[in-house]
Amino acid sequence: MGAQLIDGKRIAAEIRQEVKAEVAELRERNVVPGLTVVLVGEDPASQTYVRSKQRACEEVGIRSEVRKLPDHTSQTQLMKLIDELNQDPAVHGILVQLPLPGHIDADAVLRTIDPAKDVDGFHPTNVGCLWTGLSYQGFVPCTPAGVMELLRRTGIDPRGLDAVVVGRSNIVGKPMAALLLEANATVTICHSRTQNLRDQCRRADILVVAVGKPRFISGDWIKPGAVVIDVGINRVDGRLCGDVDESAWEVAGFLTPVPGGVGPMTIAQLLKNTVLAAKRTL
Repeated sequence: MGAQLIDGKRIAAEIRQEVKAEVAELRERNVVPGLTVVLVGEDPASQTYVRSKQRACEEVGIRSEVRKLPDHTSQTQLMKLIDELNQDPAVHGILVQLPLPGHIDADAVLRTIDPAKDVDGFHPTNVGCLWTGLSYQGFVPCTPAGVMELLRRTGIDPRGLDAVVVGRSNIVGKPMAALLLEANATVTICHSRTQNLRDQCRRADILVVAVGKPRFISGDWIKPGAVVIDVGINRVDGRLCGDVDESAWEVAGFLTPVPGGVGPMTIAQLLKNTVLAAKRTL
């Protein structure tokens, strides 16, 4: 029969229209939501991501600014800039584009961002809010938050379901597990040391894959009818593909495509977080 496509492009477009309306209301109150992205170095992929974020901000009326720094920027210089942005009332959201050059401690830099402006949701204060059931007080990382919106707007309620998250990064895997747990799913986190990974995946009603390995999860690893969320984005022979093999379409009940699934949702949630940061200043 084949899986039903979860259309991230369409859902992200809906969210952008909602954000655009919220921005218009804020502007009527003389508040212009502002996002500043800090880009260190000349990484081509990072430059592409930053341009996408800029375009998305412009579309909804958020004021966006990119601070470009050379590759040899010191950690002290970078943290000084972040401190200046923390003090700037016109800047509601601060995003440091990752990865950073090897000589910079990314964790230390992220901890420098004011939690109230940490629209990526990576500061330990926001991480703590998420894991203690107080996510509404902080910011949730954009990709996992986007996945939850995909589920909600597709009519999929995680309550009581077995959810398996493959990948344990601070950016996707861990916060994804926290959000599914908050939604009353029974959650298992799998990683590179997990034994019998295939069996773990096959029992999942909701399977979220974020490992960065092209076509890593094949159709015979998936429970028939399962909801499969493919967070991965890889380039193979000049084409984009996810962490889930195309054979999954014959087994899953719902599946996100790559591209056009989770990716658009990440930027949409970044816009939502920026507007939320601006609202909290009122």
